[in-house]
Amino acid sequence: MNEKIKMNQAAMFSADEEVDVFQRPAHVKADAFSVFYGDFEAVKRVDCEFPEGLVTAMIGPSGCGKSTLLRAINRMNDLIPGCRAGGNMIFDGENIYRKDIDVVSLRMRVGMVFQKPNVFPKSIYDNIAYGPRLQGIKNRSQLDEIVESSLRQAAIWDEVKDRLSSNALGMSGGQQQRLCLARALAVKPEILLMDEPTSALDPKATAKIEDLVGELRGQYTIIIVTHNMQQAARVSDLTAFMYEGTLVEFGATRQLFTRPSEKQTEDYITGRFG
Repeated sequence: MNEKIKMNQAAMFSADEEVDVFQRPAHVKADAFSVFYGDFEAVKRVDCEFPEGLVTAMIGPSGCGKSTLLRAINRMNDLIPGCRAGGNMIFDGENIYRKDIDVVSLRMRVGMVFQKPNVFPKSIYDNIAYGPRLQGIKNRSQLDEIVESSLRQAAIWDEVKDRLSSNALGMSGGQQQRLCLARALAVKPEILLMDEPTSALDPKATAKIEDLVGELRGQYTIIIVTHNMQQAARVSDLTAFMYEGTLVEFGATRQLFTRPSEKQTEDYITGRFG
């Protein structure tokens, strides 16, 4: 991470907080990382580090590359025909775009919550137990424990504990999104990616998801894409602003929102464009 970014981060934190941030290892690091859809370069040679245990928000106008960059961290873009990556994406010191990487294992370690709830047409219980079963866990009492602890982490246990055998499709949208979060947590990931997780939710459900992000901070490295700049300001430690595939500015959230270094950033957060 270059000195300019470090100065941006340092401006926000007190002395103790600054040490806390800069002593944290980079859990994920993009190194001259690009993503192409055919000949179109959607993400352009991005360099950035996502510190372990912190919440990083990615903001920017539609089509700027933030969701593409997010999905690159667990190689979800591999599922798109004609999509390819350049440069390195380093996770715990290892380039995840090496040919011998086990992508299934990677996605167990890097969980994801999508824009719209994508519950399975199964029971609430089976939605949560699905991942652990793939990992080879068959013992019913162990699965029971995982299901309960995951639903508790997602703050939905009390709402569903008496209807675990009910079809998850009968839940409200906000409940379904928290179920998806619980399902991601059930496989004990190290990193949690969230791609506009509240864009389809009402304000009450949105507040619950934001509260959960705060509660999970420190337990997981969380990277969240959002169009809602107020949300980014509320939930994140760091913010990355992207525009037309380029990382324009990356720094401490308070610094970026109150004293941005780049005019493009200031124009975006003040509504002059985007």
